[in-house]
Amino acid sequence: MKKTVAIYENALDHIKGRVDADQLKIQWIPYTKEGMYLVDGKRLNPQDVRVDYLWLSPLVSIEKFLPEAFEMALQTASIKVLQTFNAGLDHPFYKKIAALGTMICNSSAQGVAIAEYVFAQVFYRFHPIALQRQQQADRLWRNTPFRELSQSTWLIIGFGPIGQAIARRAKAFGAKTLVVRRRPQTAEHVDHCASTSELLELLPQADIIVLACALNERTRQLANRQFYTRTKPDALLINVARGAVIDHQALLEALDQEKLGHAVLDVFDTEPLPPTDRYWSHPKVSLTSHTSFAGSGTMARWNDLFLANIERFAKGERLENLVDPASLLD
Repeated sequence: MKKTVAIYENALDHIKGRVDADQLKIQWIPYTKEGMYLVDGKRLNPQDVRVDYLWLSPLVSIEKFLPEAFEMALQTASIKVLQTFNAGLDHPFYKKIAALGTMICNSSAQGVAIAEYVFAQVFYRFHPIALQRQQQADRLWRNTPFRELSQSTWLIIGFGPIGQAIARRAKAFGAKTLVVRRRPQTAEHVDHCASTSELLELLPQADIIVLACALNERTRQLANRQFYTRTKPDALLINVARGAVIDHQALLEALDQEKLGHAVLDVFDTEPLPPTDRYWSHPKVSLTSHTSFAGSGTMARWNDLFLANIERFAKGERLENLVDPASLLD
């Protein structure tokens, strides 16, 4: 019997030619923006459909019907496995679908792009690029010293695919890498790995602090007032996790009181960020519009990950990026 794979109809157009459905013994079940399944030429309500595998493609978000897709999935009679384009699973939908017994695979496709975003922001702060451009315009021949990454210490909070990609690149530059994760384990490219209980001890060592952790009750407002009492006054904080990992009032106070050098923020509690928010005009804040994932290779990696997992699923092999349900339901 063929295994059924539900996929947004426009996403199917992107990958159909790369999969031999007959060889893998799978049956495509497209779904629409209206939350209907297309089965054997018929439009069926989710309550009347059981699927073995559902792919939440990034096109669902790009084409702006993610809430409807979430609701469709929750209303579907049964889904054995759901693969999502999201890396973080803090949206309440994932807890609800996991409670129904659905296994979830999240995404590692964003890791490369987000790591490169982090390094672009660090280089911009470490190298006087704007000054160099001005000196060129002024035809001024003058030396412009800069900070070397090889002399820096990185504290990476969260060590999933994103944190790992960042640590790998930092180590390639000769930097010292400290990692905080839920279960401290030694890892390649890491000089010291610790649990959150050691966080306050590690903060004074860090020149660059990267928030790359999942959002849950343990990490909500992790970067609070106590956090900033331990940071170097010239440290650089970069948040590519979720906005709620930061106590925003505490961050602004830390910047104003020179307890922290600069903050690079790509994620916020409210998105889009309201025009009246103080972050827009703060001289020690660089902000971007939740864009760190938007590298030129991310879409291809999303599709590659889905295709690789579909082949594993069809062959009965272990799936990549399978999430521990306890991490969602505890």
